[in-house]
Amino acid sequence: MLREKKTEVIESLKQNLSDNEFIVSTTYQGASAQSMAQIRWALATSGVEYHVVKNTLLRIAAEQAGRTEVMQILEGPMALGFASDPVEAAKALRQHTRTKDSPVQIRGALLGGRVLSVAQVQALADLPTREVLLGQLASQLQAPVTRLHRALSWPLQGFRNVLQARIESLAQ
Repeated sequence: MLREKKTEVIESLKQNLSDNEFIVSTTYQGASAQSMAQIRWALATSGVEYHVVKNTLLRIAAEQAGRTEVMQILEGPMALGFASDPVEAAKALRQHTRTKDSPVQIRGALLGGRVLSVAQVQALADLPTREVLLGQLASQLQAPVTRLHRALSWPLQGFRNVLQARIESLAQ
């Protein structure tokens, strides 16, 4: 690789390391060019930039960007996914790594400054969407109010039923 090209790659990696909160490390050995292109396209629709990187160039870029903790998720030849939304990225990657014969396997991730294991990335992928979580929160907040309403209105409802029965008995 020419020196100018290496400098360009380092600058690109440094920009990705600085701009993205979620960085995931994956293996890619045994993947064909066609399957890698399909994975890149599918991940791009989820907002994930997916690049095969050289460890040396990544180490230089990480030192320059001040994100040296990314070196903890490096292990052999790998590809990195860069994303700003960690849950969506984890879901997209998990979808492509579900099968055991998939050439792409998650090795680890970096969320902010915290290193995540494979199990933690998978747990992140299993989280419900933001809308579902907001709905669950709203129902949890509404439940005590509903129970209070029922507790306060039950005696009045019983009293109304007694009066209604008395009115019907007098009408006969």
